[in-house]
Amino acid sequence: MRILGIESSCDETAAAVVEDGRKILSNVVSTQIEKHKIFGGVVPEIASRLHTESISYVVNEALEKAQLKISDIDAIAVTYTPGLIGALLVGVNYAKGLSLSSGVPLVPVHHLRSHIASNYITHPELEPPFMCLVVSGGNTLLVKVDGYTDFEIIGRTRDDAAGEALDKAARTMGLPYPGGVNLDKISQNGDDKAYSFPKPRVDASPLDFSFSGLKTSVINTVHNAEQKGETIIRENLGASFINTVVTSLIDNTEKAMQTVDTNKLVLAGGVSANSVLRRRMDETAKKHGWRIYYPELSLCGDNAAMVASQGYYEFISGKRADMSLNAYATMNITEANY
Repeated sequence: MRILGIESSCDETAAAVVEDGRKILSNVVSTQIEKHKIFGGVVPEIASRLHTESISYVVNEALEKAQLKISDIDAIAVTYTPGLIGALLVGVNYAKGLSLSSGVPLVPVHHLRSHIASNYITHPELEPPFMCLVVSGGNTLLVKVDGYTDFEIIGRTRDDAAGEALDKAARTMGLPYPGGVNLDKISQNGDDKAYSFPKPRVDASPLDFSFSGLKTSVINTVHNAEQKGETIIRENLGASFINTVVTSLIDNTEKAMQTVDTNKLVLAGGVSANSVLRRRMDETAKKHGWRIYYPELSLCGDNAAMVASQGYYEFISGKRADMSLNAYATMNITEANY
């Protein structure tokens, strides 16, 4: 079964064709990074306009690279939530038009579900149940995945996500967009004990995350140094900050794994590409005897192959959308309001 995936939730216009949820036949991504870099972050209106300019070409290229026509496609899967509302609407409306004109069924896909599904492509042997730590730019969740379309939230961020905190720290240190990636690069040889940051926790909710205090702490560290005329060693500050964020993620993951009857741990989302998180999670998994899975690096960020993969499982579960499908800026991963 061949699924065409369409993704436009943020600053990547993407289309892909995936067979049976596991095999990539094509995967095309048109990135907007250079356009947004001069602003230090994604500008929603610019993102929406660039999606409009690129989406037709990207979808056609995905079909051509797969050597298929739209009539060869079994379903069109599209990201409809969560994300930038204007950007989402470009993908949703294009997918609706394509479905209406071709007669190919339309399948709405939750963005975070598709991040989890990127692991099904990287690891064809992976099947639920498992625990998943979802760490993307705007979301941090611990999710118990009982089935391909059956999710239970075990823990979540109460304020900022880990990716947001990393991006803000990078921007405060004067690093270019995308911040988290560049922060990881400059921190490779830094001293992760050089700076001290508070260890975030949420009282009475030990599996939930909070990163707003950490974000404020790194901003204050930089500003205080500037006011005193002190020099900040960015490599050390970055390494110390990343270490604190990763420690929080690992601590809660360890607690969450004690609540489930599985030794399989999956990581998903853009932050799952972070080198420190991968190294320390590998060490933690080895200590506990867990089987650990990551998406390949090319599938950590936003892409349409993961949308097509999750779309396959949504499709075979009976999920369909009609021309009333709308986009939603936010939605719980367990919900299916469309």
